[in-house]
Amino acid sequence: MLKEKPKEIIKEKIEEELKHLEVEIKNLIEQSKPITPDCTLDDIGRTEAMTEVMVKSKILEQAQLRYTQLKNALLRIDDEMFGICVECEEPIDIERIMVRPESIRCVKCAN
Repeated sequence: MLKEKPKEIIKEKIEEELKHLEVEIKNLIEQSKPITPDCTLDDIGRTEAMTEVMVKSKILEQAQLRYTQLKNALLRIDDEMFGICVECEEPIDIERIMVRPESIRCVKCAN
């Protein structure tokens, strides 16, 4: 179980990252809208724009997944099992939790 001080730092980090992701997701939703058929792009421009939309859509999907994982981490942070690997049941390194607070596995089990 994590001590209170690191837990508060992690909680603040999660909340900050969630705010950042909310803005990023909003922007990505706007940027990943489909290209309209009446758009004045030529064939090459349309292909490039469609490729960019596909890339933005994938980035959006990843941002939404991380957002959900962070929200779940925030819900679990006061649980005594927070910071414990779900596979080996050993503590997850604090450095890993500080970088990826949504981690549910230690580095060894994640690989």
